[in-house]
Amino acid sequence: MDKKTATELINHDTMNIDLVGTHEMLVMINKEDKKVADAVEKCIPQIAKAVDIIVRNFLHAGRLFYVGAGTSGRLGVLDASECPPTFNTPPDMVQGIIAGGDKALRLAIEGAEDSEEMALQDFEDYDICNNDTIVGISASGDAKYICKFLQVAKLKKCKTIAITSNPNAKMKEYADCFICAETGAEAISGSTRMKAGTAQKMILNMLSTASMIKIGKTYHNLMIDVKPTNMKLKRRAVTIVSEICACKELTALNVLEENGYKIKHAILNILYGMNYEEADKLLKEHNGVLRRIFE
Repeated sequence: MDKKTATELINHDTMNIDLVGTHEMLVMINKEDKKVADAVEKCIPQIAKAVDIIVRNFLHAGRLFYVGAGTSGRLGVLDASECPPTFNTPPDMVQGIIAGGDKALRLAIEGAEDSEEMALQDFEDYDICNNDTIVGISASGDAKYICKFLQVAKLKKCKTIAITSNPNAKMKEYADCFICAETGAEAISGSTRMKAGTAQKMILNMLSTASMIKIGKTYHNLMIDVKPTNMKLKRRAVTIVSEICACKELTALNVLEENGYKIKHAILNILYGMNYEEADKLLKEHNGVLRRIFE
């Protein structure tokens, strides 16, 4: 079979999946899933290159766009949606674009992944500029919507990244950084929401998390920019402040409640006695990176 259809190959290890019992069926699927982390591990050099591209553009006021269709598009939207609550990023800093628009998050939109016209319109609607990073996501790497989006991005001098499971993906032609996690044939032939989708989710986690760490959104491995929008996250904020300041949780809670749960400001208040305005000024001088202040 043509290598261009690598994600459509038939998996001979699961040929009898419809004949076995439930337990054995799940064992088959699990064995296939175990291959995903190894496939992603082989891509770490390319993922690292992609992170450095994203960070460089973030530091020049650029944005990050995930672009995909179907499962790939949904995963991009999901990762983008997690950035504001996890790292307190502005809503437009990381965005997910799915072929067919928001309706496609729940419904299959006929012809969306093959529409170059839709890609051109979406590119224009998001007012993308050369400081932005475009990440195309496609298991086959051949979807016309994503290829056209990356092609236009390249022409506009944007940095482009492609995530796929097909080493012969057409997206490669338009990518400054090509990430190919070769996850092989799916347990159910062609169902790339399985291993290929899992690999995409892992890679997206790495891209966004590593990029946020590098621009100072964590201290050690603590989410010091978390946006406490519910009780769980408020408790986490208290734990973070008490851990960094080596103080009682009640002390952390009192300061956080007084300043509206601004974690970094609370830390500077407890450690150095700074009021909110003093802490805010110092944080702005150091681009919000707490470690720079400590050093």
